[in-house]
Amino acid sequence: MNERVLRILEFDKIKHRLMQHASTTMGREKAEALKPSSHFEEVQTWQQATEEGRTVYRLKGLIPLGGIRDIREAVKRASIGASLNAKELLDIADTVMAGRRLKKFLFTIDEEYDQGVPILTGYAAMISDLKELEDEIRECIDQNGEIVDHASPDLRRIRSELRDAHARVKEKLESMIRSSFYQKMLQEPIITIRNDRYCIPVKAEYRGTFGGIVHDQSASGATLFIEPEEVVAINNRVQELEIKEQREIERILAKLSASVGKYTEELQAGLEALAEIDFIHAKAVLANEMRAAKPILNAQGKIRLKHARHPLLDPETAVPIDVRLGDDFSLLVITGPNTGGKTVTLKTVGLLTLMAMSGLQIPALDGSELSVFDKVFADIGDEQSIEQNLSTFSSHMTNIIDILEQVDFRSLVLFDELGAGTDPTEGAALAMAILDFLVSRGAKTIATTHYSELKAYAYNNEEAINASMEFDVESLRPTYRLLIGVPGRSNAFAISERLGLRQDVIERAKTKLNAEDVQVDDLIRQLEKNQLIAEKERREAERLRRELEEERAKFEAEREKFLQQRERIIELAEEKARTVISKAEREAAEILEELRRMRREAELSYKEHELIELKKKLENAAPTRRERRRLRKASAAKEIHPGDTVVVLTFNQKGTVLEVNERDVLVQIGAMKTKVKKDDLQPTDQPKQETRPVVTRSHQTAPTRVQMDLDLRGETVEEAILEIDKFLDNAVLHGFSEVSIIHGKGTGALRAGVQQFLRKHPQVKSFRPGVHGEGGTGVTIVTLK
Repeated sequence: MNERVLRILEFDKIKHRLMQHASTTMGREKAEALKPSSHFEEVQTWQQATEEGRTVYRLKGLIPLGGIRDIREAVKRASIGASLNAKELLDIADTVMAGRRLKKFLFTIDEEYDQGVPILTGYAAMISDLKELEDEIRECIDQNGEIVDHASPDLRRIRSELRDAHARVKEKLESMIRSSFYQKMLQEPIITIRNDRYCIPVKAEYRGTFGGIVHDQSASGATLFIEPEEVVAINNRVQELEIKEQREIERILAKLSASVGKYTEELQAGLEALAEIDFIHAKAVLANEMRAAKPILNAQGKIRLKHARHPLLDPETAVPIDVRLGDDFSLLVITGPNTGGKTVTLKTVGLLTLMAMSGLQIPALDGSELSVFDKVFADIGDEQSIEQNLSTFSSHMTNIIDILEQVDFRSLVLFDELGAGTDPTEGAALAMAILDFLVSRGAKTIATTHYSELKAYAYNNEEAINASMEFDVESLRPTYRLLIGVPGRSNAFAISERLGLRQDVIERAKTKLNAEDVQVDDLIRQLEKNQLIAEKERREAERLRRELEEERAKFEAEREKFLQQRERIIELAEEKARTVISKAEREAAEILEELRRMRREAELSYKEHELIELKKKLENAAPTRRERRRLRKASAAKEIHPGDTVVVLTFNQKGTVLEVNERDVLVQIGAMKTKVKKDDLQPTDQPKQETRPVVTRSHQTAPTRVQMDLDLRGETVEEAILEIDKFLDNAVLHGFSEVSIIHGKGTGALRAGVQQFLRKHPQVKSFRPGVHGEGGTGVTIVTLK
């Protein structure tokens, strides 16, 4: 991309803002080196990466990039065998840890977010764990960059000896300065260090008393810093140990540096990935700051900007513009007064195109579309060169010549005041010829001009269209709104009249215009009026559409809320029905138990199969909510009388009406009488039955013969349990106190299942295995209550 175009369109200022949002030196370098790309697939990938960064920023805020250091030079030196210092090694450990944390953060978001962030996780996958290298460094170097004692056994031993030597020197010197004999000879009773050796400040006249080595003296010469002879040997030992300590530290640093060198490729790949992630994050933060959106990209030269703003203007005061180009027309000619916003419009289109081609989001509404061009050209502003002795016209023409040599159908060309700086007639003719050439090459062009001839040119050219910057005559100020399809007017007469110029002068000036100029001005005025009306109607239609969408959304929300409430009500009703049925089942079980008790006490002759049938009917006495509603609705219109045969809906059983009261009805169901509500009864078409009380007989026919043993061999546990339940009910009703259940020996599974069931059965008092003569462990003897 032409560096001059990047400078004219102020792309460098956008890069500077982007650099401010980078967290690392590497990320800032990538931002500084950013340039637009003309490769469509590459630009798409860049834009997708920025969108992923925007997604992460929206979901989690700032990406955790703290702790990342620029360790490229240190890694490079380690790769060739150089020894790194403690700080460099500590920076490497911090970067490895920060990379591992960032990797986990991005993979977590990728799992939580439905669409994922594949580009960011692709870079994260390049970051190696290297936990062992980090641990190795941290075991030897603390957070202050100091080598710790336990970095090696030798270092621990050397430092222990060194501490002891230091202590002995200090102890010896302290005994001397505390001695009354030496105190008068000392300038001060302190221990000091000169040339890395412990000394004491001695008055110059007592030099001979101490002996030893003089390492320094005061400026006046009155004080000598002497290492007494008694500590010379100990100080020598201290220096020897310090040399050993330094050599051991160097050995440890060399060892750690060699470990870093082994992972050179992994570290370099990780650093590149970290730089890319930081760069993507910076683009996302910049997009959020500019309230930008991801543009739709194409390679056909189409531009459709919706409410686009120049990114370097204050977003609170900048007037957004709508621009389209490359669909119905390839040339846009913008006319209008100075300071009306023509140049800003050119720069907005150019800069937003460069930003989109660089993977940056643009300050415009969603749905805005930009093309990826091979080249972007711009001739904007006064760039006359004093050194080259070029006039304004010459400077512009030099740039235009260069543009015409390179332009093709995949180019975007921006001209500001095309043909200006020379004779208006010749300038207009030259401008039309240049535009003709660009149209013939298929280039997408936007040109601003003051020449009226170009308005007619754009009107007569199928590939061109007029546009103008709106001007408010009442306030004498531009509105900075771009009106496509309407050529601009000079508004000279209207402005002069508003400023107070004499009316007779204005009318005389109008007579100087030829009829064609007046007609064109009236036509432009009418077009502008129609454009404003159409724009107003479009905004009104857009407002109505938004309101309709909002009402539709509210309706859908209310409908969903209603459906959810209906489901909750149905669930509650069904839960209530299940509660009623459960209660009925418990009452039925109590009735059956009571009947069995009466059988034992009064020796009633109720058939066992009748009781079992009754129990089964009671268990199934749960008509569905819809069915009960239908039956009750149907029965509401029919009257019920004593003797009627009815269906009790709760139990789904037929019975005979005995009594009818105001609120309930006494119904006989087999041998059982019960009171139920009227709306719980469904009349049948069967004839009335004579109602009579149930007579309890104390003497009835002998019960049918029932076996006292049950053979379950060959059955499954589930089948056996059903058989046992019926068998025990029969045995209780017939007054048996003990029965036998034959299950065989086999694997023991059937016996275990049977005995587990017997433990919980309400009629079983106890049970035991059979003894010799009863079948042994293949039989279980059950004692009934």
